[in-house]
Amino acid sequence: MPNDIRPAEATREKFAEFAVTRDAVLRDELVTAHLGLAHQLARRFANRGEPYDDLVQVASMAIVKSVDRFDPGRGVEFSTFATRTVIGELKRHLRDKGWAVRAPRRIQELYLELGHTISTLSQDLGRSPTVAELAKAAGAPEEAVLEALEAGQGYRTSSIDVPDRQEETLASRIGGEDARYAGVDDRSVLAPAVAKLGPREQAILRLRFVDGLTQSDIAARIGVSQMHVSRLLAASLERLREAFAEEE
Repeated sequence: MPNDIRPAEATREKFAEFAVTRDAVLRDELVTAHLGLAHQLARRFANRGEPYDDLVQVASMAIVKSVDRFDPGRGVEFSTFATRTVIGELKRHLRDKGWAVRAPRRIQELYLELGHTISTLSQDLGRSPTVAELAKAAGAPEEAVLEALEAGQGYRTSSIDVPDRQEETLASRIGGEDARYAGVDDRSVLAPAVAKLGPREQAILRLRFVDGLTQSDIAARIGVSQMHVSRLLAASLERLREAFAEEE
């Protein structure tokens, strides 16, 4: 028992000394001694859309504020005072930074509280709690619980660059730029020029440049010699080049 009391008494003495001297070295010592509390409280708010390291940073800064503001003369343990301060800062951080779609403050706070309540009840009940059970545990109307859960869908939307379980991102599944867009202007000039060609010339161009047939295949398809196909292609392409030249 004495071994448990001495550290607490030593801490009280240090806070009493710091309240008088405001010594920077003693301040750093008190902050460092209570960073474990920052990690402990940050873990309570993990898995709510914010990186754990960010939560630890917020909690650590709250420890610094607590050390600066703590008044040992009020008879309250520092851990009690700091816990309230840290939790308040963490809730404020989640409320301000975690919501992609802004919800009323009361709904934000209820949603954050429901996260811990759902976890606790799920362990106790061995199943997911009902809305009525959540409302009773949170001391809130069922309508407010439903509103908070629905609003929670707007809490911290995922980046399209974040990989999923298959190591794929949403961005990788979204269609890219259509390469054909670059040819829109060219086709707007080409279409009228092609329309001026005869049906056989249009068919040869389609078979050669759309279907990818060779001149020999085209000749067999339309019943003429390969040499004739070559001459028709050359003449058609020359007319198209002239159309482009006129447009420019």
